[in-house]
Amino acid sequence: MKNISFSDLLGQTLRGVTGEVGGLSIIFTTVDGKTYQLYHDQSCCEIVTIDDICGELSDLVGSPITQAEENSSRNENPPGITSVVYYGSFTWTFYRIATAKGQVVIRWYGESNGYYSEDVYFRQL
Repeated sequence: MKNISFSDLLGQTLRGVTGEVGGLSIIFTTVDGKTYQLYHDQSCCEIVTIDDICGELSDLVGSPITQAEENSSRNENPPGITSVVYYGSFTWTFYRIATAKGQVVIRWYGESNGYYSEDVYFRQL
């Protein structure tokens, strides 16, 4: 499976979204039968999980996606957010996705010893 851009969701209509805080992935299913996954492949000496979901995932269902953006911050906390670094490196990754019904911000937090990836990926299954 090939990783693609999160912005590929623009214009699509979702039938369902599943995922939760503390989880390792979020699954998006479109009305035309496509399935996408937002995820991180865990490895040694690092951990990357969903830190927060701001908004209602149900707002993303049944209306075309009007916003699908990704932003990251490495080794620097975004305003209003603090982290405890256990290994020496950390990354915040934000996914903003919206429809006419509302916006959801999915915040991922990753930390490692600096030699492993803290990236989040998006792919079509």
